[in-house]
Amino acid sequence: MERLSPIWVEGQLIEIKRRAGAVTQFLTMRDTLAEVSVTLSTSQAVLDAAGPLTEGTVVAAWVRPTVWSKSGSLTFECRELRPSGEGRLLAAIEQRKRMLQAEGLFDPSRKRRLPFLPRRIGLVTGAKSAAERDVTEHIARRWPAAVVDVRNALVQGQQAVEQLIDAVRSLDAHPEVDVIIIARGGGSLEDLLPFSDEALARAVFACRTPVVSAIGHETDTPILDLVADVRASTPTDAAKRVVPDAAAEAELVRAALGRVRGAIVGRVESEQRRLGELRSRPVLRDPAAFLAGHDERLQTARDRLGRAIDGRLREERLGLGHTVDRIRALSPLATLQRGYAILADATGGSVESVGATEPGATLVARLADGRLNLTVTEIEVQE
Repeated sequence: MERLSPIWVEGQLIEIKRRAGAVTQFLTMRDTLAEVSVTLSTSQAVLDAAGPLTEGTVVAAWVRPTVWSKSGSLTFECRELRPSGEGRLLAAIEQRKRMLQAEGLFDPSRKRRLPFLPRRIGLVTGAKSAAERDVTEHIARRWPAAVVDVRNALVQGQQAVEQLIDAVRSLDAHPEVDVIIIARGGGSLEDLLPFSDEALARAVFACRTPVVSAIGHETDTPILDLVADVRASTPTDAAKRVVPDAAAEAELVRAALGRVRGAIVGRVESEQRRLGELRSRPVLRDPAAFLAGHDERLQTARDRLGRAIDGRLREERLGLGHTVDRIRALSPLATLQRGYAILADATGGSVESVGATEPGATLVARLADGRLNLTVTEIEVQE
């Protein structure tokens, strides 16, 4: 067996046993036609050279048969491994994904949010396709007033990429288009290759308008799904994402109005209860009762003030009387009233001594009830 020459075989990888740090790795490959599987041993370098491999990939392997003498089992040593058929396409797509991801085309931070209610919806899809019908019908059912601008393009074949790019750029340049849907139904890997094209990915990345990718079924993941702002699992799902459901929104509005009405009624009832509680308080039930105590204290203070003023007036009146009496006692008029007189000469000066006058001089005697004009006839000096 070991003298046989290496040969190329084609099969499907159904199991990849990777052992970290080990030199030898093991693969299980199944025949594409018969129900036969074999074990392959290979090196880590061979796996790395083959590119990204996943279970289910069809590959071509350059193998050499080997028999393990201890167990008598037959294995094959794989010296070279290449993706074959779809495997080759998947490897190329995976390599393209890595390149675009490194450039930042898949960065989640640059993805834009879809508008709540777009003015105009751009749709890029095949002419008269099931995807076009699904998208337009579901949009019309969910939001009848929505405007859909359909741009038909080939969705498979050599000219598909160019037509898809032209349609996307045309819709992106339209001032009223707020969202673009790129839709296609399911198909084989080869049929969906235009949606993994690098040129289309870069055109979508350069769009100023949010782009929704709705390609194939849930399991299909072309590069366009990773570049687009939103990935829809199906064309129908894309219609649900770009427009709201009018019936659901109307129900939300009705529910919101009900909540607002309930909140207003509840607030009014709460304020009415508070107002009733305030009105039931004694101070509001009889406002004058609150002032009764103050009025009583004010009356008492007024009485005390009146008594104090009367007492003070009596004291001041009595003091004033005493002062008047003292002033009157010191007044010359009081002296005159007791029978005394005040003498003054002709000039009005007081005569306080007999030496201040002479016989024949004219004097004025001031009495309590008038004056007397006198003439000195004789002077007697008191010894």
